[in-house]
Amino acid sequence: MRVGVIINDRSRRGKAIGSDALQQLEQRGVHVTSVRGVSHRIDPSQVDAIVVVGGDGTLTHAIPRALKAGVPIGIVPAGTFNELARTLDVPLDVAGACDLIAAGHTRAIDVGCVNGTYFLAEASIGISSRAARWQNTEIKRRYGVFGVLATALRAIAHARPMRVEVRYDSHVMRLRTMQLTIANSHRFGGMFAVSDAAIDDGWLDLYSVQIDNLREAAAVVWAFARGRREAVPGLRVLRARRFELHQRHQHHITADGEPAGKTPATFDLLPKALRIFSPE
Repeated sequence: MRVGVIINDRSRRGKAIGSDALQQLEQRGVHVTSVRGVSHRIDPSQVDAIVVVGGDGTLTHAIPRALKAGVPIGIVPAGTFNELARTLDVPLDVAGACDLIAAGHTRAIDVGCVNGTYFLAEASIGISSRAARWQNTEIKRRYGVFGVLATALRAIAHARPMRVEVRYDSHVMRLRTMQLTIANSHRFGGMFAVSDAAIDDGWLDLYSVQIDNLREAAAVVWAFARGRREAVPGLRVLRARRFELHQRHQHHITADGEPAGKTPATFDLLPKALRIFSPE
């Protein structure tokens, strides 16, 4: 098998484990035909797969190349949260991840798209989008999860309600929200995991959070702690294959932590469009 490897040497662990991953892939009979950074192109005619050494943001950059070439993606986790790797039970160690790629088994998963940007876990506006914009490379590299949590707390302190018109399945709903997340997977946000959802179930799930008092805050926290995809006081939940968001004032969108333009925006789903090396 011939692979092109994308190494994000700016991620928290990418640079440190990149060379190790290349060596271990070759030891397992996986021929590395090219090594490129996030912004470089890989010739699809020269590879049978793309391997990403980095985090979820690096994966986001690799999706359009894999879809265009019609090849699967292999993951060597080297990010802060490694959301997709955890979702698909990809080993978090280099040797285990390389074993999985060499084994060759793939799983087809859904891909979300907003403003021309693909995402696998979630896209959002509000608190998490603001926090993602404040989480620069240096903060992640030096402080890891603690740096992410610090910027998240700062974003919460600056949070203000916003009004959003949501259109889906011939319905129109007007929401007053502080955080709106459109999830493609049952895992998102680095810490949330809900039941009755999957990365290959053919659905997008919208979560709108508007907490007005401590009782609602407790209800929302408890709902996520139990892993329930359910509406509770302070949390609205919708499910569809396509959402259109309209706002009077534009707000930034992030997709798997990467910038994805501003509202208004349409969130679409590409069912089982991408193959990922995963356990059988």
